[in-house]
Amino acid sequence: MFKLSEIKELIKLVDQTSLQELEIESEGARLSIRKPDKTDTVVVNSAPVQQTFAPPTNPSAPQPGAQPYIPEPAAAPAAVEKPVAADANLHKIVSPMVGTFYESPSPGAPAFVFKGSQVKEKSIVCIIEAMKLMNEIEAEIKGEIVEVLVENGQLVEYGQPLFLVKPE
Repeated sequence: MFKLSEIKELIKLVDQTSLQELEIESEGARLSIRKPDKTDTVVVNSAPVQQTFAPPTNPSAPQPGAQPYIPEPAAAPAAVEKPVAADANLHKIVSPMVGTFYESPSPGAPAFVFKGSQVKEKSIVCIIEAMKLMNEIEAEIKGEIVEVLVENGQLVEYGQPLFLVKPE
């Protein structure tokens, strides 16, 4: 199985080079990283070698071997970044990986942060689930959350802004 740190490095490698696709098979697992034709977004698909894998066409459809709890996808389309003119002095907390954004540690639990929340360096602001691993994302600076840019259960991309923070 691939370690998360190895996957992150491979994503960076593909993103920073002219490679369009990279496929690796190791220890019974296959990792496929592919750049779409007209964007800089990196798409990661992974599955055990014994199974066949096709990217889902409907993200709300249950997948084989999926976790028992699957949150409802956000009804709104993915958040579109607003013009940065007024946000020039704001810090963006971005997703370090491709995965599913969760605002709380479990279904029904209160969100880690919301608009108006005060955060410190190392404060947990959300969880990104990638390959069945729950990765806690921390604030890099001390300040106030002025905007949450994604919805709970939304798929996020590597480098996608998640929060805007007004530094103190």
